[in-house]
Formats: sequence, C-alpha cells, structure tokens
Amino acid sequence: MIDLTIADDVAHVVLNAPEKRNALDPSALRELGTAYDDAEAAGVRALVLRGEGAGFCAGRDIAGVDPATDDVSGYLDGLVTPLLKKMSAFPAPTFAAAHGACLGVGLGLLIATDVVYVADSAKIGSPFAALGAALDSGGHALFYERLGAHKTLDLIYTGRLMSGAEAVQSGLFSQVFPADEVRQATESAASRAAHGATQAFLASKRLVARLRDDRLALWDAVAAENLNQESLRDTADYREGFAAFQAKRKPDFTGR
Repeated sequence: MIDLTIADDVAHVVLNAPEKRNALDPSALRELGTAYDDAEAAGVRALVLRGEGAGFCAGRDIAGVDPATDDVSGYLDGLVTPLLKKMSAFPAPTFAAAHGACLGVGLGLLIATDVVYVADSAKIGSPFAALGAALDSGGHALFYERLGAHKTLDLIYTGRLMSGAEAVQSGLFSQVFPADEVRQATESAASRAAHGATQAFLASKRLVARLRDDRLALWDAVAAENLNQESLRDTADYREGFAAFQAKRKPDFTGR
C-alpha cells in the first residue's frame, strides 16, 4: 500500500490504500520505513509524503484487532516510534500534503515531517474518546506545545476535530490551501528545496530539532548557529551562493 517514486531528486511517498482511508497496519508501517530507507539510499534532496483518496491517514488499522490480545507495545514502541524517528531524521527536507482525516498515527506522520501543508478541509484532532484509548504518536506533545493545556484537553475530551484552516491558525502546521491545490503546492515547495543548498537546510533542520528536544537557551542557540555557519563555509554550495550573489546571477546549488 506504500508507493515510492523518485523524480528530479524528489522522493514521492504515497499511502495508497484509499479503501480504508490509508489506515496503517504493521505491514504498512514496515513498507513505509522501507520507502524512506530506499529514498535515502537514492540520495534524494527532498521528499513528499501524501495519501491517496479521500484522506491522508485515518491512523491505525484496527479492523480485526482483538483488545484482549492486542500487542500495544509491539505496535507503538516496536513499529510506530522507530518509524517516526526515522522520518524525522531523514537527511533531506521533507514535506507532507495533508487532506481529509489526519488522525492517530496519521497525525504522527505529520509531526515527524519537516513542513506540512494542509487542505482547508483536513480533519485534525484526537478521535480516541470514542475508542476508550489515548492520543498517541506525539499528539500530546504537539498539541500542548502549540495549543496549551486547556485546548489540548478540550480536544481530547470532546473528540472535536479541527479543520485545516484552524490547525494552521493555531500554529500546528505551516500553510493551508484549498483541497484541490494542496498537493501541487507541496510538490512545488519540495522541488524548490531539492534545488537548494541542501547542507544548509540540514544544518537548520538539526538545530531546530535541538531547540525542540533540548530546549536550547538563546545564546546556546546562537553559538550553535555560529558553528553551523563555520562548517558550511567549506561546502560547495556556500561558495557558489557567494559567487552567484557577487556576480548577480542565480546560484546553481548541487547539495554539496
């Protein structure tokens, strides 16, 4: 159910099980991890993740799951969390186009992506109130950091789903587009990134991860920025960028 195509230095990863709203079972999670491995091995300079059909991803595929024998830890700790970490650490800028249902593990896939563009009709929140289960895949951290405690628990207790427009307005994700434009906007952004200064982008990606995970103070972050700039000075793209600026021409970045 996971399709991977590569064109012009961009990997396109598609969740392709529209008949079940791209819900993910263990096999699909492994396929998705393999797609990211293959894209990394191919040396792509950007990646786009999207879902086929009416929604991005409705979460875990619980059809046929028996709560009495459900290996919750094996699914979450053994499969979901390692996948999300792999996605987050992907060595190129990553983009997601989100439409329709973006729930549970589907929300986690977005959290693990660098830039998320959402359709105005997207549905984002915690549907677990109706299941007797708890929000997972990083949802608590995202909602609390961006929305605060009260709105986070309101969404969890009520099961209310935010539209894509509300999610962007609340600071969850980057930009909102009409549903028929979100894929093109995402792919265009990824294409631009794939022709940019990849090493500089990755330096910023790593620093943002440290700001998120290690809560760097201002001057520690400034020191990290200074080290980034020093290391980038020796890259081909740094030299090309300065040369292009001085010659008043468009830079031709190679990602090195």
